[in-house]
This record gives sequence, C-alpha cells and structure tokens, in this order.
Amino acid sequence: MLPDELYRHLQNNKFLLAGPCVIENRDMVMRLAESIKNISLETGFFYIFKASFDKANRTSLNSFRGPGIDEGLKILQEVKNNFELPITTDIHESYQADLVSSVIDIIQIPAFLSRQTDLLVSASKTGRIINIKKAQFVDGKDMIYPAKKVEESGNNKILLTERGSMFGMGNLVIDFRQIIDMMTFGYPVVIDVTHSTQRPSSLGGKSGGDRKYAPYIAKLANSIGVKGFFFEVHENPEEALSDGPNMVYLRDFKNILESIK
Repeated sequence: MLPDELYRHLQNNKFLLAGPCVIENRDMVMRLAESIKNISLETGFFYIFKASFDKANRTSLNSFRGPGIDEGLKILQEVKNNFELPITTDIHESYQADLVSSVIDIIQIPAFLSRQTDLLVSASKTGRIINIKKAQFVDGKDMIYPAKKVEESGNNKILLTERGSMFGMGNLVIDFRQIIDMMTFGYPVVIDVTHSTQRPSSLGGKSGGDRKYAPYIAKLANSIGVKGFFFEVHENPEEALSDGPNMVYLRDFKNILESIK
C-alpha cells in the first residue's frame, strides 16, 4: 500500500504491530514473520511486521544492539518481499530517516527521543507514517506537541503509542487517562502492550519485566477503543538478546489476540 492508503486503513481498522525486539539473525526473523502473519490472518488483525536493526538505547555498552542499518534493512526488505507485509522499525538519528524510507512503511520514534525536534522533522519529510512513542516522563496531553512538529513539517500521517509512565524508579504503569487524552487528538492510538510491562534497568545492566500482565493491558486498551496493538514476540523469550522478560511467547500469541477480539 502507498502511505496514504495504509494510513487510512489504520484509521478505520484494528491493527497489529508485532515481531522481535531486535533482529537477532535472518532465519529467526523469517520464521517469526511467517508465523505471526498466519496468526494475524486467523484472528482478523491487519498486520505490520516490527523489528529493530539497532537498539541504540540499551542500558549497558556491552548489550546486544543488532546487525546495524545496512544488514538490518536487507533483512526487513526480504520480509516485505516474501510475506507482503508493511514494515516498521525505529530510528535514533536524523540521517537514518532517509535511509530507511525506501523499505520502511512506518517510522517509529523511540519514547526517549519523542521530543527531539530534528528527528521528528526528518522523519516527517520522508512522507512515511510516523509512530511517536510517548516518553515515560511525558503526560499524554503533551503529546500534541511532538505530533504538531511532524504535522507542521508537512506530514499528517501520525500514530501515537502509549508504552507506560514512570512510577518511581525502575517501574512503569499504564494510566489509561493518558490514552483517552491522546485519542482526542484524532490520530490512531497504539498500546505498546509488552514494553508497558517493563521494569527499566532492574536486572543489573539490563531491563526486566513481567509479561503476565500483557494480555490484561491489551484487553483494557481494546475496551476503550484503541486501534493498534504493539507486541514484541519471540520463540523463546528466556533466550532473547533484548527485552526477553517482557516479550510474549510465540506459542501463546494466538490466544492473547483471540482474548482481545
């Protein structure tokens, strides 16, 4: 789909953004893309594949980051070609926006960077859909300002994603009032189900989490009319190279989606 057609579809349908936290290797990505596509068809969700080519915001310098932008985009292009899926990934620096725009349908702005003007403007100018994740320290009502930076740069194809708010040190909570506030702006709102269960930096140099809450967060978001559902999914989260504690098992994913619908 062209960007405008895809955005209209997201405005009017329930949709799913899902995949591994990071590209660990090509074969794993291909298996997950195929499996999640089949699950999305069985459960009636429009599906966008998600994976990061670089986790530039890891807690420790020694943490796994991914294959990098060149190799990562080759793998994501292969997913797009083989499975006919739209693709989303995150960028961390302004110059990356143009580089990813030939492959990526939805450019994700990480939560920590949602106030970075140059990043938002460069992403906007690609003409792709821009998914802005709400920073853990920003009120939902204030997400109008990052959205307006994109819109005033010539692009009104915007998604806003809730991924939890800081509740003291090393803990996140979902305040559903903030989601309701963001929905009043008129952009489709996404619930990042798995990152919302995260416990930042709680495992000595990496983040922890508790995936058992993910199905309940998804069902509550669905009950208030949220359009998009963001899940990080892995075949074996215990062995994942990033975000394992809050990713859901592939084997459980179909049941979770069915419980939402």
